[in-house]
Amino acid sequence: MADNDSVLTAAAAWKGAPMALATVVSTWGSAPRPRGSHMIVHADGRFEGSVSGGCVESDIMAAAADVIAGAPFQLKRYGVADAAAWEVGLPCGGEIEVLVQPVSAEGFDPELFDRIGEARDTGQTLSVTTDLSTGQSTLRPLEGAAFINRYDPPRRLLIIGAVQIAQALAGLARELGIATVVIDPRARFLTAERFPGVTLDDRWPDDAVAAYAPGSSTAVVTLSHDTKIDDPALIAALAAPTGYVGALGSRRSHAARRERLAAAGIAQADLDRIDAPVGLDIGAIGPAEIALSIAAAMVAAFHAKVP
Repeated sequence: MADNDSVLTAAAAWKGAPMALATVVSTWGSAPRPRGSHMIVHADGRFEGSVSGGCVESDIMAAAADVIAGAPFQLKRYGVADAAAWEVGLPCGGEIEVLVQPVSAEGFDPELFDRIGEARDTGQTLSVTTDLSTGQSTLRPLEGAAFINRYDPPRRLLIIGAVQIAQALAGLARELGIATVVIDPRARFLTAERFPGVTLDDRWPDDAVAAYAPGSSTAVVTLSHDTKIDDPALIAALAAPTGYVGALGSRRSHAARRERLAAAGIAQADLDRIDAPVGLDIGAIGPAEIALSIAAAMVAAFHAKVP
């Protein structure tokens, strides 16, 4: 899954301007960016995103300028190219193929960005198919040399309990580009001073979690240590296809938690979805390190890597 949030934001902000879109359509070996990664280039030279982490961006910008000026789409392949590898190539190894197309009806129609935005806003996934023989993208299925790029909803984290670990975790999530909501019915804990730049929700956790309709791109982590707050949140999270569910507490407290949730009607298979004690085992000490272990486990789950 490619992270194209900044590119989609830029495309919305630059709407109506001449632009070109570069997309990684194939990778071989140790490619620096996954398939589907975008880089968007404005006619004035501004750009957002990356297709190689810096190795070939200058060449892509030159191709984008040509495409914006009216040249046909380009399908470019980069790899370790002996003496030229350090100039235009991938000296770290691997190969990539990048499509550079105009943001226009003849390439990547600007309306596609609107459709992607609408889908993401409603928590849905949208796929765009590109004909590599014509450089044109569409929502229709295509046969032959076609590339399909999937746009998932933005990643989101619902933290239950406005405690100290939550403060550190919210900061890490922000740096990772994960939209964060802190949920706690206790007003004294839930303040903008303690959680700057974070969405705060003072509803009871079961109502709040259900209202956010968590899907595969959402994580729910309970941190309050109060069963009246954490348990209802977990029940709501497990009733949905939540991408990651974690709960703070020792193995002994989690065993008791499993008994309570089972008595509430939660199936064994759903209980097994809970990552508890929450986070990767890195020997974490203190709120910041515990938050780091949780963030790592959450990212692993988003990428379908079992912690």
